[in-house]
Amino acid sequence: MEISQHTLKSDFADFEKTDKTSGTFNSGLPDTVVIHYTAGSNALSTIHTFKESGIQASAHVVVDSDGNLTQMVPFNEIAWHAGKSSWHDRSGLNRYSIGIEIVNAGKLVKSGDTYQSWFGRTYPEEEVIKAVHRNEDQPSYWHRYNEKQIDAVFNLCKTLMSAYDIRFILGHEEISPGRKIDPGPAFPLDKVRDRLLHADRKSDEEDEEDKPASKGIVNASALNIRSGPSTGTDKIAPPLSRNTELKILDEQNDWYQVEVKMRGWVSGKFVKKVNP
Repeated sequence: MEISQHTLKSDFADFEKTDKTSGTFNSGLPDTVVIHYTAGSNALSTIHTFKESGIQASAHVVVDSDGNLTQMVPFNEIAWHAGKSSWHDRSGLNRYSIGIEIVNAGKLVKSGDTYQSWFGRTYPEEEVIKAVHRNEDQPSYWHRYNEKQIDAVFNLCKTLMSAYDIRFILGHEEISPGRKIDPGPAFPLDKVRDRLLHADRKSDEEDEEDKPASKGIVNASALNIRSGPSTGTDKIAPPLSRNTELKILDEQNDWYQVEVKMRGWVSGKFVKKVNP
């Protein structure tokens, strides 16, 4: 998948243009992606809605249940997906963001052994999760997103990040709390954006985890193990005896954070480091 002249180029992407835009983004934008659900049964109905002249709504991309994409607005143009919205010191997120609509029925109501959408379609239990929305405190029933959709959204966002300076990936529920609830708890929003926006940090953390820990041996007759790297912190266990083997996890100002059967801090003056 790639972007050329602000349009997706992929075997899994079509283009169905709508004229519902507010011109082009200002310089340096877009820098945000906003994720929605369609609250509908299929992509065709959503595409038809976004092309219908009497409805003041549009989005850049619609993600179907099979993971196929339909682009409706070029990525350099402002679509009408966010509505009344704010994030940090910004309001009117349409002016900053690309809108992605995922085909999904949203919140459901249990009816016997099935679950019903607001538009009357019922869904079997295997297509439903019970979860608490980030802006609510009681669990509800939600239509599941499938793996093809989640993968398609991830790959689309990754492609957008390669073409634009995307710094935020948000849910409609986060920029319009109390007014909107999409994409809802069935979509792994936190996990997806963490993978996208913090991949470099995670790679660094994994590299640190791969490094072998230093080892040490206590060379004092008794060595206190403390809650922090100073003599003013509490002792958290009986003293360690001479020749106790330690795993050294961290160093601060001549103190070592160590692990035996527990974790605490000892004075580095009384530990002989041993190369792994």
